[in-house]
Amino acid sequence: MRKFKIWSITILMSAVISAPLTISGCSGRVTYYDAAYGDYHPWNHQEVVFYTRWEDQTHRQHMAFKNRSKADQEEYWRWRHQQH
Repeated sequence: MRKFKIWSITILMSAVISAPLTISGCSGRVTYYDAAYGDYHPWNHQEVVFYTRWEDQTHRQHMAFKNRSKADQEEYWRWRHQQH
């Protein structure tokens, strides 16, 4: 019975310690620098909504922003700044 209690405590402590890592996942922050305007843009849900709208309005096929050409990225940021 004592071994069961020790194992139970060990498993419980492992779960408590690893929970924050499991919950947060790989949610590292991605930020893009807009050289033309000299500012940084966090790539979050709101930015994805704007980016999807830009792709739709400019009749572009969906592609990850990081895979777009430098010219397309600059065009997006110009468009994005006009949306405010």
